Amino acid sequence: MRRSDRGNVDPFIVMDVMEAARQAEAAGRHIIHMEVGQPGTGAPEAAKARLIDDLADPLGYTVALGLPELKERIAKHYAEWYGVTLDPARVVITSGASGAFLLAFSALFDNDARVGLGTPCYPSYRQILRAVGLTPIDIPTTFAQRFQPAPADVAAHDLDGLIVASPANPTGTMLDRDGLADLAAACAAQGAAFISDEIYHGIDYDVAPVSALQVTDDVYVVNSFSKYFSMTGWRVGWMIVPEDHIRQVERLAQNMFICAPHAAQRLALHAMDCTDELEANKAVYRANRALMIEGLQAAGLTRFAPPDGAFYVYVDVSEYTDDALAFADEILEKAGVAVTPGLDFDAARGHHWLRFSYARSTADITEGLDRLARFMQGRRA
Repeated sequence: MRRSDRGNVDPFIVMDVMEAARQAEAAGRHIIHMEVGQPGTGAPEAAKARLIDDLADPLGYTVALGLPELKERIAKHYAEWYGVTLDPARVVITSGASGAFLLAFSALFDNDARVGLGTPCYPSYRQILRAVGLTPIDIPTTFAQRFQPAPADVAAHDLDGLIVASPANPTGTMLDRDGLADLAAACAAQGAAFISDEIYHGIDYDVAPVSALQVTDDVYVVNSFSKYFSMTGWRVGWMIVPEDHIRQVERLAQNMFICAPHAAQRLALHAMDCTDELEANKAVYRANRALMIEGLQAAGLTRFAPPDGAFYVYVDVSEYTDDALAFADEILEKAGVAVTPGLDFDAARGHHWLRFSYARSTADITEGLDRLARFMQGRRA
């Protein structure tokens, strides 16, 4: 049977690493998971208890843009966290952040539009763009830029759109208010769409992240309940769109998804009031971050920018290898630690980089770092 060219996207390498780790576990090995950006905790217990009560009633379709009470609660969230007054009508509830990106790219761009990505970046941006007939434009970034794109890149690459993430995956670095404002202004001057991925907001350590909505309304903001709210498997996220884009996005959502899963939306609504439990999770990430920074340096893996947020460290391993994929395989085989090669995030330079996630329990992070130290010591011997 015939196949479309739009299906010829690269694999999501971290998923391949997860499968290799699963096979090792099935063979009886104990693997420490530092490859996947999935919280070691589940959805908040208090939210799950409330959802059980909700299940007494039939949960059918919701309206396409989401439960009105969840949209209102998210608007309240922006007032509480950012001091932003937001019309709930601008909130779009989506099937995870991935559903938000499909809606955003479909609403904003025609075929072959050029959409910029500051590399290294979350790999699925690139693959989703390709799958819907758009052209991802990689913009190499540097340590000095803390791996974030610069305003001049928008015109220099003749972009129709720009995606930024703060905190970023895989680096954990953030843009400050001026940085976001300058990028938004550069997009406006170019007539380019501005998309801000804020999925890791809430997982920060020293300085709170800035939302793009604090500097402009001319933006699509994408967020999710997967990370801070610890709801990866429930597949529910949200997007904030300009007022004059609401109906267009609604028509797309009606046809692409009908709606996000009703039960997941109910759970998300309850999770937003589980602050104590969520902040306890964040305290674990903070402790893990300190352990990771110290442990990687002790193991001789010293070339990285300390993360401002999220739960990743992106490490330059060029002094040890020219093949990060093979190096990650070796670490899994010899140390029993699953890590992600940088090729997922940067096809041109990722062969010199590894991403380490510290989203799991502190006990796992401690054990994983001990294994990495022994592995690196043996490799240098």
